[in-house]
Amino acid sequence: MKAELEMDWSKCLAQRTGLMQRSALREMMKSTSRPGIISFAGGLPAADLFPVARVKAALTAVLDEFGGQALQYSVTEGLPELRDWIACRFSNKQLQVARENVLITSGAQQALDLVGRILLEEGDRVILENPTYLALLSAWRPTGVEFLPAPCDARGLLVEKCKPLMKRRPKAIYCVPNFQNPQGTTLSLARRKRLVALAQEHSMAIVEDNPYGELRYIGSALPNMLELDARNLADSAFDSRVIYAGTFSKVMMPGLRVGWVIASRAVIEKLTQAKQASDLHTGTLSQHLAMELAKQGFLEEFLPVLLQHYGQRREAMLAALDKYFPKSATWTEPEGGVFLWVTLPKHIDASQLLPASLEQGVAFVPGEDFHLNGEGKNTMRLNFSNAPPTRIDEGIKKLGKLLQNSATKNQAK
Repeated sequence: MKAELEMDWSKCLAQRTGLMQRSALREMMKSTSRPGIISFAGGLPAADLFPVARVKAALTAVLDEFGGQALQYSVTEGLPELRDWIACRFSNKQLQVARENVLITSGAQQALDLVGRILLEEGDRVILENPTYLALLSAWRPTGVEFLPAPCDARGLLVEKCKPLMKRRPKAIYCVPNFQNPQGTTLSLARRKRLVALAQEHSMAIVEDNPYGELRYIGSALPNMLELDARNLADSAFDSRVIYAGTFSKVMMPGLRVGWVIASRAVIEKLTQAKQASDLHTGTLSQHLAMELAKQGFLEEFLPVLLQHYGQRREAMLAALDKYFPKSATWTEPEGGVFLWVTLPKHIDASQLLPASLEQGVAFVPGEDFHLNGEGKNTMRLNFSNAPPTRIDEGIKKLGKLLQNSATKNQAK
């Protein structure tokens, strides 16, 4: 009798749930959170740098000024003053952003999810950098979209390699132009311009994901593609085929879960409708806190601190890699962001190396899952923002020893 009453959920769940899967990275975070482990896995900001006292004071200021209003439901589009602040921050002579062009989201991840909901239908095709951001795949797979991988090099996406893919009539291209996740590479200005021209020629949307853009340690900032494509209209608004996603997660703190989308008004209207059905609005208190910190000039004070510490950690990891890793390995040297990408000798499978690495108390992310075509078994993504320089050196030394042992075993065969 009991068996007859049990619910068979496999026959009840929507068919599209078959396209959903747990993120390998998010699952790994469970094991890397144990005390003592040196984690190069997640893209975690340095918690030891979070200005807790400053945040506490800002929170008190918010509650003193707004009281219960800061704890109440809010409008879906986001706090008007926060939208105005973002619009002002992104406006310049080439690009006039208005409040109506901004939607506040629950982190940039929700922005990507909402874009997938309004843009993609089953059978649509989307060009992606290969390798690409894992959580983007998780967000868009359930739409039934077909991913078209495009190769990259040290200067980012190979735009010329995208041209043959135009025969497949892609609806959009997704790109992380600054310090790309997972590779840490930056799309050159010339390629940005060519990509925008390609999108214009083929009536294709560009989804520009830029969570790391302000974390630049060397070199000069490049214009984003939203700016390169924007066309100012008579009413001072703008129109663009670029949908831009940003976030406070990497420059304030990820626990706020405050991100945004900047796009043409028609796109923002549909994203707003999708967000209403998703979560009504981003947390009111988090928005007020982000706005209060922004008003206080927090970013102008805190960003240099991040750049100094993360820049030192980047240098520590590059030096440790050069010191401890086998000469047969290569890696990117990012100008900013929080990741770099290691390519190992062909005979080494990073996934098989991971269990031994975890036993040594060091976590990283194997590169295969970032790829769309089965490549990347001999690659790994390393995060340098989370651990201090001494721990980075210790962790890379342990990884290097494992790699040297692997090379010795391979020679013995």
